This record gives sequence, structure tokens and C-alpha cells, in this order.
Amino acid sequence: MKIDDISAFVAVVRNQSVSAAAEALGLTQSAITRRVQNLEHALGVELLDRSVKPPKPSAMGRQVFDQAGKVLQEVDRLRGLVQVDHAPTGVFRIGVIQTIGDVVLLDTLQKLNRTFKDLHTEVSSGWGSQLVERVANAEIDAAVALFPATKVLPDGLSGRALGRIELVVVAKKDTMPKRSYKLREIFGTGWVLNPDGCGFRAGLARALAEQGLSFKINLETFGTDLQLGLAASDIGLGLMPRPILERSRHRSHLDIVNVSDFKPVLDIWLVQPLQPGPVQHAIDFFAQAVEHAFAESPLKVVAR
Repeated sequence: MKIDDISAFVAVVRNQSVSAAAEALGLTQSAITRRVQNLEHALGVELLDRSVKPPKPSAMGRQVFDQAGKVLQEVDRLRGLVQVDHAPTGVFRIGVIQTIGDVVLLDTLQKLNRTFKDLHTEVSSGWGSQLVERVANAEIDAAVALFPATKVLPDGLSGRALGRIELVVVAKKDTMPKRSYKLREIFGTGWVLNPDGCGFRAGLARALAEQGLSFKINLETFGTDLQLGLAASDIGLGLMPRPILERSRHRSHLDIVNVSDFKPVLDIWLVQPLQPGPVQHAIDFFAQAVEHAFAESPLKVVAR
């Protein structure tokens, strides 16, 4: 069987259609179909249930898909053994949570393009846990996300800390004048936060639950700038990494609320496969850019 045939089958399952797989691999639909058929012939089994539209993997197809992903990952590692000392070429797939991306992406992508002229970078966003899963499935080469220092990664992945970020509670300027508050005093005000799935939100929910306090969401929305603007308009309290707040155009309209029993700190994690691949130099370059960007924050990220 051929690696190209395995890649085509994996792409069909991951993209949930032949047309999307063809677009992802830069091939025609007929070429994708032919390669999947070649793999089925080599294995002597039908991998796709073609009685439904779009075709879905059969019971055996799902098992083959799981194993095929591991095969492709090992092939990438094999290529990496001979390419790791050379400038990376091809496609570099990096996942970055929005909170980090807002700070580093524009400048870092420009530097990547200048440094690695034969490398095409594709950026994905999502929650940290989603990005880690995509690294584990070899869908992306690495991810940058925020996790507690105690985070346990899946087998086959390695992680290293690039720094540490303090989260702060923010409110409209002059609306909370006391020098210090406890969660019990402010929880009823309500919050402006990311939708469910966000690690910041989950940490706050746990802290409130531990004290038997209700979790009141006034408004949930994506986007740090929008959330800070809403907090500045007194829609609710915000929870934001301090470096993001300090860079915000809304900073002068917000106060940091000192909450004595809630002072969350998260590590910036770089997550990648255990074995270095052909884009290791690009991964290291990106990691250094993140480390440098947050080390320059006016209100410090603590390097580890």
C-alpha cells in the first residue's frame, strides 16, 4: 500500500467529504477517490460506507483511520530524522489560542516568512484542549495554549513552558472603589466571558463552586477587545490576561479589581509530538517569538 493512498483516506475522514479532502491535499476529487479505492484494494476491505452522502467510514474504516493516523505520524518523524538540521520547507501547521494570537501572530508570521522563505504557515485557532487533540492526531504540528502547570498531556506529546500569565478581574473605572474584594462580594455583579469551553471561564466556575457561589453570566462572546469594551461599558466583570489588558485601547476606562481569594495564574505551553519533525526549526522559532513577546509585557510574565 502507498502512503499517498493512506493520506487520501485519512483526509476524507477528517474533512468528512471527498471534495474537502481534495481541496486540503490540492488534488482532484477523482484522484482522491482513486487513492481510497487503491487502499481498499490493498487491504481487501471497504473502508467507506458509500450508501450515505457524504460517505462515512465503516466500522472497519474507523479502526483503519485510527491506525493510519499513527502511520502518517511515524512517517513524518522518519522524514524529520534526516531533515531536522535543514531549513524547513512545505507547510507548517500551528495552532494558537486567540488570547496568545492577538499578541504575537501578526509580527511572528511576518518574521517566519522572512526567515523561512520556502515554508508556508497555516494557523488554526480554538480552545487549548482542542488544539492539543489536533496535535495528538497529527492534524497540526504544534500548539500554543494556556494551561495550569499541572496539565497532563496525552501520550506521545511533549510540552514546555514559555512563560506564565496572570489573569486579572476588570470592571468599569471607578465602579468598584475598594482596595480589595472577595469573590463572595462580587459574584452577583455577573461576568462578560468567552463561551463554554474556555479555560479561564472553567477556572472561575470552579473557584465559585468551591465557595458555594452561583456563576452569573451577563454576556458571553468571543474576542478579548469586545469583552474589555463591554466591561468598560459596565455590562459585567471581565477576566483577562494582564498583558492583553495592558495593550487594550479600553485600558484607561477599566480598573483591575483586587480579588484576594481569586488570583489565577496560567502557564503558556508549547505542545508538540515527542519526536522532532521536519518543521522543528519553525516550531522553535515560533516558541521563541511567543516567549519574547510576553517577556516584554509591561506587567510581567514570569519566565520559567
